[in-house]
Amino acid sequence: MGIVNLTPDSFFEGNRTDKSADKLAILIRKHITEGASILDLGGYSSRPGAAEVSEQEELDRLMPAVEYITKNHPECIISIDTFRSKVAKETIKAGAHLINDISAGDLDPEIITTIAELQVPYIAMHMRGNPKTMQKKTNYSDILGEILYYFAEKVEQFKKFGINDVIIDPGFGFAKTLEQNYFLLRNLHHFRSLSMPVLVGVSRKSMISRALDIEADSALNGSTALHMFALCQGANILRVHDVKEANETLKLYQTIYP
Repeated sequence: MGIVNLTPDSFFEGNRTDKSADKLAILIRKHITEGASILDLGGYSSRPGAAEVSEQEELDRLMPAVEYITKNHPECIISIDTFRSKVAKETIKAGAHLINDISAGDLDPEIITTIAELQVPYIAMHMRGNPKTMQKKTNYSDILGEILYYFAEKVEQFKKFGINDVIIDPGFGFAKTLEQNYFLLRNLHHFRSLSMPVLVGVSRKSMISRALDIEADSALNGSTALHMFALCQGANILRVHDVKEANETLKLYQTIYP
């Protein structure tokens, strides 16, 4: 899954397009050429402390990209990174294929009924609070058990609404400390018990840059190392900024474990 940031304040500057049609087209072609099977479009930055944007601004950022990909790369699967039901509905109608919700329905409960009506795949991520408050909500008594229970309840809720195509994301960097992030990664294999595909998003995140004392633009090597470990732990989808390197990692993993 190749990341396409349509915001001016995403934490990794090298992946921003910020409404530039030329930059957008270049990044999309690059991702597809390098092997991305899914493009994840985001119009609302979810980095810690990110400013809120209106629904209309989010749609204004997303819709041209959805229309461009639908017209020029119809073979590509389009994921929309949003927690808003209106944004989900409008982008799916315009040609997107699935919704990637950082809150698993907690920030806009109506998105659950919307996904059920649209009958599209749904990526549900674990987070506490919202992007402005999540880093203050890292107190867990049993982080692995609590997140597994959280997803078990969510999946049961989704099934009641008729949502069966669900992907889970442990939410690395969202309401987790550095140590908690690595504990979850080390125990990622436990998420197999949920019998759902697992998405891992660690690409260039602060859990890498802080551990190595580097900036995000120097975190490619660290991202690659964690991607291989995540695959070995059972990850099914890697959400990445650097598709070529992630695809090479996947090919090597498949060579080791044919």
